[in-house]
Amino acid sequence: MATIIARPEPRPTPSKDPIDLASVAHGRIMLVLLIFVAISAVMAGKMVYMGIAAGAQSERSASPLPVPHRADIVDRNGVPLARNIEGYAIAVRRDRLLGDPRDLAEKLHAIFPDQTIGYFYKQLTSGGQWNYLRQRALPREVAAVNALGEVGIEFPREPERLYPQRMLAAHIIGFTDRDGHGAMGVERAFDKRLIEARGQPLMLSLDARVQAALEDELARGMAEQSAKGAVGLVLDSRNGEVVAMASLPTFNPNRIDPVVAPPPVMGADGKLRPGKITCDMSPRCNRVVQARYELGSTFKPLSFAAAMDAGVIVSMRKTYDATAPLPVGRFTIKDDHPLGRWLNVPEALLHSSNIVTARIADEMGWQPLDKAYRSLEFDRPASLELREQAGTLYPGKWYRTTTMTTAYGHGIAVTPMHLASAYAALVNGGIWHPATVLKRKPGEQIASRRVFSEATSARMRQLLRMIVMTGTGRNADAEGYRVGGKTGTAEKPKDGGYAHRSLVSTFASVFPMEDPRYVVIVMMDEPQGSKRYPGIRTAAYTAAPVVKSFVARAGPLLGVFPEARKDIDISELKPLVEQDKEAE
Repeated sequence: MATIIARPEPRPTPSKDPIDLASVAHGRIMLVLLIFVAISAVMAGKMVYMGIAAGAQSERSASPLPVPHRADIVDRNGVPLARNIEGYAIAVRRDRLLGDPRDLAEKLHAIFPDQTIGYFYKQLTSGGQWNYLRQRALPREVAAVNALGEVGIEFPREPERLYPQRMLAAHIIGFTDRDGHGAMGVERAFDKRLIEARGQPLMLSLDARVQAALEDELARGMAEQSAKGAVGLVLDSRNGEVVAMASLPTFNPNRIDPVVAPPPVMGADGKLRPGKITCDMSPRCNRVVQARYELGSTFKPLSFAAAMDAGVIVSMRKTYDATAPLPVGRFTIKDDHPLGRWLNVPEALLHSSNIVTARIADEMGWQPLDKAYRSLEFDRPASLELREQAGTLYPGKWYRTTTMTTAYGHGIAVTPMHLASAYAALVNGGIWHPATVLKRKPGEQIASRRVFSEATSARMRQLLRMIVMTGTGRNADAEGYRVGGKTGTAEKPKDGGYAHRSLVSTFASVFPMEDPRYVVIVMMDEPQGSKRYPGIRTAAYTAAPVVKSFVARAGPLLGVFPEARKDIDISELKPLVEQDKEAE
């Protein structure tokens, strides 16, 4: 029997680098974890990117472009009129709203009562995902909205245009639009300069102190006379600088309300046309440059000056027949307060005779009058930097009646700015200067031209002073300030004719007359009379008293002080006038 011998199994040869099973398992787990983290990070990054892109797109579609920084606007003495600040806005992200929009709209209306619940509800529920609820919000308003606890409302900080003087000089300064660009006035006219040279303030010719006095006196006069509107303008006759400019009613450039357009009107061809927004509809209308008026008898001194330069008026003693109304074709020219006698030249201006003015213009002919009016730019928009400008109503053809009536401001319409520049040339030696809202630099060259002779200008200074001393302008005679000027009362055009109860009453004045510096235009639109002069609506009793109050108040601010012993010499004209005749 054979013996079986069992052999032992061979032992595995030991490795030089033994494998640790625990380490292998740990490595595999870490690899899987890293792959998971990487995938998660990629997915999260993609989601974040998509969210940011979507949010940015939403903001681009609903929020304005970045508001550009702008230079400050200051008056001639450095008083700030407009500047940029970091302001608050209130906006909503509709996709983050938690509360009921209707309830939230009611709460917002309680904070901002000037906006309706419907407005806020619309902002909260329609349009883009990102909507403004309020721009230019005050800190207390932001705090009140924040206290509502709505996470969908946010408060972005953004550059904001602030007008620290509020409504002061609003029409000349203007305002900026939602994108931070000029939309009116100086802001619009100098938009590029304000952005590109934002480190250098833009200095205007305005004097904030004089501006405040003018606006206050105008508002007082407008309220006393129940007028529809009012205009005031102060112009430096030596260089055309606008020292003050006011148009009432006015507005607050810090809070711009939309202008509602009137309903469409039916044209002569039977087609509907958009309704036109007029100055009577919008307080943003600058009546100084955007509204044209027939300014009545304020044109008479200009026409007399043209006649002097044309050689028609060679002597103040020359007389004209004003014994009866003047028939011209199918028209009759009358005086408002007829004297029924012959009048010499000073008397004709003192008593504002339409008849004598028409006779002088008829003798002169249309060419010299047309030349004078064109040299004063009555046939085009005013020379001023503001882009809000109305054209003029200028004769297309000069008939005999046209020449006679335009000489006393009937049938020709210009802006108060035109009239101020014309009166500056009338009294400053005969030189017409383009008007400007910027403070001129010393020695600056001005594109000026001669429109009246020096002799004519000197004579007109005498006549304008006499009108205030003894004629229709007596209610403008601020004691000691040597005011000269001329009244003008005209009916407003309406439906192809004239509205006999709707008057524009203007007083064009200058002071001090011995060295004329400042032209002051005051105009009342449809005054109804005052307690002092009930029912009387002519310029002598409406616009002239406002000039008197303003000059007495603003004269010292302009360096003109009352002086009883200083005045222009009118002694050679006194014998030619009757002192006791009743003025208009």
